[in-house]
Amino acid sequence: MGDNTRTGAAIVTASDSGIGKATAVALANAGYDIGITWHSDDEGAKGTAEEVQRAGRHAEVRHLDLSRPDTARATIDDLAAALKGLDVLVNNAGRGGAGAFLQTSLEDWNDVLSVNLTGAFLCAQAAARRMVTAGSGGRIVNVTSVHEHVPLEGSSAYCASKGGLGLLTKVMALELAEHGITVNAVAPGEIATEMTGNEDVDPRRVDRRGIPAGRPGNAHEIAAAITYLVSPAAAYTTGHSMVVDGGLLLMAAQANAKLKPD
Repeated sequence: MGDNTRTGAAIVTASDSGIGKATAVALANAGYDIGITWHSDDEGAKGTAEEVQRAGRHAEVRHLDLSRPDTARATIDDLAAALKGLDVLVNNAGRGGAGAFLQTSLEDWNDVLSVNLTGAFLCAQAAARRMVTAGSGGRIVNVTSVHEHVPLEGSSAYCASKGGLGLLTKVMALELAEHGITVNAVAPGEIATEMTGNEDVDPRRVDRRGIPAGRPGNAHEIAAAITYLVSPAAAYTTGHSMVVDGGLLLMAAQANAKLKPD
């Protein structure tokens, strides 16, 4: 059971499952009241709220569809008002997107960018404006991907959105530092979630020979990184992208060294 003394209020987008749910529960255990958003799984969001409440914290649940970015600001403002403040925003909502560059339609491109980049921008802007007005600082964490840093063939829209969010993180960090707001990114590698087809799977039992750790990550491992970045211990960390990938990004040179001529 968590401590009922108020630490603050945090909003975690797409916290009905996976990384978002793990993060919401971790922040509740750290002493935050939690704003939960969901897109298609209202029962999952209710389940997250129940876990937050079991940790002794207050939970508010709202629907958020970032394919309609015009709703983002109102949802963040509504949750912040219900929580009686806002100290932390975790921009976790995201959408995958696969398809060859030459075959990617404008509709598919816009769909991925509206959720992963434009929606995150609008949520962060709404949160930051409230934090600046309150004058007490704050923390914003954007969940990107290892593909913020390296390309993935067949994922032009996804990579563009995550790369854009990574640079947006750095610009926000520069501009919001004077207000006592830190802005960082967490860049997960393969994590055992619905998006990777491994939801509710023990990642220790999944063989990934191309990853030095030998397995996918667990959503709780990403939640732990986010929890650190919003803690007082990370007050001097801003504009950083924390890669949590089991060593995946270290493998490019290794793979090249193992290639043999025909």
